[in-house]
Amino acid sequence: MIKSFLISVFLLISLLGFSQQNDSLAEPLISVDQKKLLKNINFTFDMRMEFRAYKFRGGDQYYNGMQFQNGFTALGISGKLHEKVDFRFRHRFNKGGNVQSLDQLGNNIEIAYIDVKASPLLNIRLGKMNPFYGGYEYEFSPLYVLEYNDIYGNALAFVTGAGITYQAFENHVFGLQVLNSRTMLYEDLYGDVIAENIQEPIWPVSVVGNWRGNFFDGKLETIYSLSYGNEVKNRGTYFFTLGHKYQNRDFTLMYDFHYSYEQVDTKGIMTNLLADGTLAENVRYIENWLRAEHRFSPKFKGLLTLMTSSAYDNMETDNDHMRTSYGIIPTIYYSPFKDIDIRFFLAYIGRYYDYSTYAKETLGAANYNRNELRVGVIAPLLLL
Repeated sequence: MIKSFLISVFLLISLLGFSQQNDSLAEPLISVDQKKLLKNINFTFDMRMEFRAYKFRGGDQYYNGMQFQNGFTALGISGKLHEKVDFRFRHRFNKGGNVQSLDQLGNNIEIAYIDVKASPLLNIRLGKMNPFYGGYEYEFSPLYVLEYNDIYGNALAFVTGAGITYQAFENHVFGLQVLNSRTMLYEDLYGDVIAENIQEPIWPVSVVGNWRGNFFDGKLETIYSLSYGNEVKNRGTYFFTLGHKYQNRDFTLMYDFHYSYEQVDTKGIMTNLLADGTLAENVRYIENWLRAEHRFSPKFKGLLTLMTSSAYDNMETDNDHMRTSYGIIPTIYYSPFKDIDIRFFLAYIGRYYDYSTYAKETLGAANYNRNELRVGVIAPLLLL
């Protein structure tokens, strides 16, 4: 009923707005057939608002803070335009809107693609999308992630390109993408950061392949991926992920392993550690991510996320380990309403950053930690 009311209001506003320019209208602005089309369109408003209380301790980071924050605010439109054509669009309001110099789209337009069903087993996706990376940390919308591990926290999550998915077997789907490896030209992205023999490639491109598996009647799932992307000429990033998910009634357990070898540092963690305007090269990031979820009742759900991330550099052969970060995020969800998905949450975020002796003595790094308490609401709202 609400959906029919919203459609009627939309049609009325459209006609009234048009009548200000034309006293008579030969044909309706939106025909009856188009009104039927609107029934296949979904409008969503997603928001996460929270109150944060945090403190940093260690090194030169010694301060406290409190604030209300809009962690995620986005408007989305998706739907079926044809029995074989779907589309999806998401505009995020709390991100910069500058048009990117490479893909010529605002950074706040996270998703804008069409999905064409070429055959019962083959789909083609065209536009700006999320890469087909593996792992379950990446499967969650940023709406639900209070804190990413280091790789996905610094990775480029939405880029323009083309992809296909193929249902090879009943429980196995394979995907392949060809994407821009970044949204900005090299000089706009890196500016004055210096690295030896750096040149802009003819095409900064990424190729991503993945496999989704389903076992034991859906109790065990996997998402594996392998990708290569060249940020600069003749130098690229090799990214390998293994994602596993076990689900049984009210309990879900997910584990991801990530390995990224980067001939030119794309995450910026090692580059920031150098702090001399030099772009880090031949770096490695190795991560583990674990998340357990348990539904205690229809209204209460508990989550626990654990993660580690290790960074390596080749500056010294015997001292290539530079940093390891640790994270723990226990969370409680409370969903008071039966017919609408609004979740109130209470979460603690603990992060600890441990630098190697070489990083401390040679690069001036220092261990530090962050402790944060968040109270807020998550509301993925379907408007139409």
